[in-house]
Amino acid sequence: MTQKKTDHLNLLFDMGELASIITGGSDIQAFLTGASALVAKHLQAHVCSIYLFDYRSKHLVLKATRGLKPEAVNQIRMLPGEGLVGQCFSRDQVLRVGNARISPGFKYFDNAGEDPFNSFLCVPIRRGVVKIGVLVVQQREIDHFTLLDERALRTAATQLAGAVENARLLMALATEQTDTDENEETASNMFPAFIKGKADGYGLAYGTIRPSRRKRKAILFEADASNISYSLADFQTALENTIEELKLLQDKFASSLPESESLIFTAHFMMLKDKNFTGKMKRLIEQGTSPVAAIQQLVQKYIKVFSDNPNAYMQEKAVDVEDLGIRLLSHLKALNTPSPPDRGTIFVTQDIYPSDMMKLTADGIRGIVLVGGGVTSHVTILARSLSIPLIIADDPVFIDLPDTTRLLLDAGQGNIYINPDDNTLAIFKANREAENRAKAQDMQPSTYTLDNRRIRLLANINLLSEIHLARELKAEGIGLYRTEFPFLIRSGFPSEDEQYIIYKGLFDKTAHGTVTTVRTLDAGGDKVIKHTDFIQEANPALGLRSIRFSLKHRQIFRTQIKAILRAAHGRQKVRLMFPLISSIDEFLEAKQVTAQCIRQMEQEGVPHKNDPEVGIMIELPSVLATIDEFAQLADFFAIGTNDFIQYMLGADRGNKLVAEHYIPYHPAVNRGIAKIAAAAIGHGIDVSVCGEMAHDPKHIPFLIGLGITTLSVDPKFLPRVQATVMGTRFSRASAYAQRLLDQTRVRYAAEMLNAGPGKNRIIE
Repeated sequence: MTQKKTDHLNLLFDMGELASIITGGSDIQAFLTGASALVAKHLQAHVCSIYLFDYRSKHLVLKATRGLKPEAVNQIRMLPGEGLVGQCFSRDQVLRVGNARISPGFKYFDNAGEDPFNSFLCVPIRRGVVKIGVLVVQQREIDHFTLLDERALRTAATQLAGAVENARLLMALATEQTDTDENEETASNMFPAFIKGKADGYGLAYGTIRPSRRKRKAILFEADASNISYSLADFQTALENTIEELKLLQDKFASSLPESESLIFTAHFMMLKDKNFTGKMKRLIEQGTSPVAAIQQLVQKYIKVFSDNPNAYMQEKAVDVEDLGIRLLSHLKALNTPSPPDRGTIFVTQDIYPSDMMKLTADGIRGIVLVGGGVTSHVTILARSLSIPLIIADDPVFIDLPDTTRLLLDAGQGNIYINPDDNTLAIFKANREAENRAKAQDMQPSTYTLDNRRIRLLANINLLSEIHLARELKAEGIGLYRTEFPFLIRSGFPSEDEQYIIYKGLFDKTAHGTVTTVRTLDAGGDKVIKHTDFIQEANPALGLRSIRFSLKHRQIFRTQIKAILRAAHGRQKVRLMFPLISSIDEFLEAKQVTAQCIRQMEQEGVPHKNDPEVGIMIELPSVLATIDEFAQLADFFAIGTNDFIQYMLGADRGNKLVAEHYIPYHPAVNRGIAKIAAAAIGHGIDVSVCGEMAHDPKHIPFLIGLGITTLSVDPKFLPRVQATVMGTRFSRASAYAQRLLDQTRVRYAAEMLNAGPGKNRIIE
C-alpha cells in the first residue's frame, strides 16, 4: 500500500465530501445510503452497511447498504450480542473476520444477498459515551482487511457519528409522531416485540400482566359507573366468595410453604368477622347505601386510620385493608360479569420484598418483571426457590404496557417477549418439555473426576419444598440451609416451637446418613427484618448483620440454636454454621452460646443433638490473617464466594454502577480462596464452596485444582456441575490452578479463565 493511500485512509473524508452527503440527499434515507457508498468507495469494499440501534425495540436495524440487496433495509434486525454485528455493538470493539461464513458468531440472512462476501470488518458508531450503531464493510476476498483498514473504518465512524445520530433521532421522532395518529389498538401494537433484561432467575413463564397496585386500588375510590343495582344478598355472596378464596389461598400456602406463618391472611379473616368492618357495611346497605359505596366507605376509613398511626406495624395493616377491599369489590362486581376479569399472572413492579413474594406465590403469580429498580439478593434467591422466573428490565416501556399484554419470560437468558406469536410459544413449550425430561435420569449417585478423584455435590436449600428436587437429583446432603426466610416473611419473630417444626421438617426430609448444614440467621444488609429495632444504616452491608445481629440479640440467637438442636435429635452429621465471622473472638463467642444452650437443655431433660459439628461461613477477608488458627478451632469451612468477592474488592454485588468491579477471578480472590483451602486441608477439616462460583463451569476446575472436594449449589445446577466435574482431570486442574494463582493482573487471569478447554487443556 502506498504512503499516499495510507494517509488518505487515516483521514478518509474531507469536508467537501461530508458536506455533500449531508446536504445533497433528498431525505435522511438518502444521507445514510450516500454515507455507506462513500465508505465503500474509500475502503474499496464490495459492501458497506450501516446498522442503527432502535432504542424502543432494542434491536440493531439495517438502515442503509451499498452492496447488499436494497430490500433487506429495515428488514434485517439483530439483538445486541447476536451475530457479528451484535457482538461488535455489545462488546464495543472492532471485529475483523477473515472468512465470516465459517465464523461461529456469524448470523445468516436469506434476504441479504451476502453469500459472495467472505471478509468482514465492523466498528461501533459512538456519539460520546453513547453507542448508536455499527458500521460494516465486506469483501469477496478471504482475509482482505488489515489493521490499516480497521483504523480507517474507525475514523470514518467517528467522522460520521454526529450526522448519523441526528438521523437516528429524527427517524425515531417521525415514528413517534406517526404513533400518535394511530388509534389505541394500533398504538398498543407498537411496543417492541422483544426486550433484553438482566437474567436474575431461571425458568420460563407466560401470561398476561397483572394490573399494578395503583390500577387495582382505583376500584376503592372510583364511582361505580355500571348502573347495576346490587342487593344485600349480593354483598353476602361476595363476602362468602372472598372468605372461600382466602381459605383456598391459605391452604395452598401452608402446604407448599411450611416456613410461612400458619395464617398469613390472619388480618383479612379478622376484619371479615369484625362487626365494625363488614358488620357496619351490612348496616349501611340496610339503610339504603349501595353495596359498592358501603365497601368503599369503610375501606377508605380503615386505610386512613391505619396509615395515620405513627406505629410502623399498624401502618402496614393499611395494605391488608386495601387488599381485602379490592377482593370484596371484585367478587361483588363479578356477580354480574359473564366472565371475571383476568387477574394476570405476570407481575410487573418497581419494587418487591420477600413478604410480597410469598403472597404472590399463593395468589398464582407465574413470573415477575422488576422495572428499573434494584433487587435484593434474597428476593432473587426466593424467586429461584419458588420457581418464579424473575427478570430485571431497566426499561420504562413496561410501565405503559396495557393489562391485556401477554408476556413470555425466559429468565435464564433475561429475554422478555411481548405478545409473542404462536411459533415463539411453540418453541418455548418444546424447550420446557425437553428440560423437564432431562432432569434426574442422567445424574450419577456419586461424582468423580476423570482420574477418579471424589467430589461431593451438596445442595443449597432455601425452602423445604426444594429438598424433593435435591434428592431427586441425587444430592449427597445439604451444604447450606438458609434459615432467614421464616424471619423475613413473618410479621413477628418465629418462636422456638415454630422454628422447631420447620427444622424438624428439614431433617425429616433429608436422607439419614447424609450431612445437613444449617446456617444461623443471616439478617441485616439487604435482608432487613421489619419487626426488629434495625435503624436505617448508611452502609447496611457493613452494618449490624449476620452473626453480629445474633450476638447483639442473644435471646433470638439462643432461641434459634435450641430449635435447631432439638430438631436434630437422633440425627448424624449435623453441622451448625455461623455466617460473616470476622474474628476468632466472634467465633468463640458464638460457640459459647451454643454450649450454654446444650447445657440448659441437658439440665431440663429436653431431647437434643449435643455434639453438632460447628463451623464458619468464610465471607470476610479479615479471617485470612488467622486462617490457620480458625482451622484448628472449627470443624469445617464453607466459602461464601458471593460475599467474599464483594468484601475483598469493596464492590457491592447488587450495585450496577460497580458491577464491572465485582470480579470473581480477581487475583486477590483466587489467592484468598487458595489460602482458605490450604489451611483446611492442612488441618484435616472439610472445606466447601457454596457461592455462585461453585456452579460456574469456568471456575469449577480451578476450585478442584485447589484441592476443594465439596461443592454446594442450588439443586437445579446439580446436573451441570456433575457434568463439568466428570469431564475434568484433577492432575491437569491442579496445574491449571497454580498457573491461575501465578497471575497478578486481572486481564491475564480473565484471559486464562476464558481461553477454554483447548488452551488450558484441563477439561476433556
